[in-house]
Amino acid sequence: MREVFQQELREVQDRLVEISSLVEGSIENAVRAFNDSNVALAETVIEDDTKIDALAAELDEHAIQILARQAPVARDLRIVVSALRISASLERMGDIAEHIAQLARYRFPDKVVPTSLRATFAEMGRLDVEVAHKLTELLRTEDTRLAEEIRDEDDKIDALHLSVFDKVLGETWKGGAAETVDATLASRYHERFGDHAVSIAKKVRYLATGDWAPQRAGA
Repeated sequence: MREVFQQELREVQDRLVEISSLVEGSIENAVRAFNDSNVALAETVIEDDTKIDALAAELDEHAIQILARQAPVARDLRIVVSALRISASLERMGDIAEHIAQLARYRFPDKVVPTSLRATFAEMGRLDVEVAHKLTELLRTEDTRLAEEIRDEDDKIDALHLSVFDKVLGETWKGGAAETVDATLASRYHERFGDHAVSIAKKVRYLATGDWAPQRAGA
C-alpha cells in the first residue's frame, strides 16, 4: 500500500509539471502575440487555456481522492495540500496568459501599447517566459536555487511594472484613454504572472527545506 501511495504522489508531481509546461507555452505564445500583434497566436493561447483548466481540475480531483483514500499525515499531507494550491496558481497563470492574448486579439491589427512602451513590455514578457521556464524546472527537480532565481526575476518585473505606471501618469504621456487602460491592464497581467510563480516557488521551497522565507544575501 505504501508503494502505491508513493506512486500516487509521484503522479501528482508529474501532473503539476505537465500543467506548468502548458502554462510555459501559453505565456510564450501570448507574449509573442502581444508584442507582434499576431492574432493567430493569440487565438491559440485562448483555445489552449481550456486544456490547462481541464488538467488542473483533474489534478484537484486526484488529490482529493488521495486525501480520502490514504489519509496522509505530516510531509505527505503537506505535499497533497500544496499540490491543490499550486494547481490553482498554475490555472490562474494560464488565465493571465489568456488575458494578455485577448488584448492582442482585441487591438489587432494595431499593437496594444504605443511605441514608447514597447521595449518595456518586451522585457517584461521575456522575464515572464523565463520565470515560467524556471518554474517548470523547479516543479520537476525541486532545485531550490531556481526558487531564488524566480524571486529575483520577479523583482525585475515589479520594477518594470512600476515604470509603466510612472510613464502613463507622467506629464509627457500622450496616450488616449484606451491606450492608458490597455497599458495599465497589460502591465498588471505581466506583474501578476510573476507573483503567482513566486507563490508556487515558495511552496516548493518549503516542501524541500522546511523553510518559508529564506533571508536575502546581505540582509
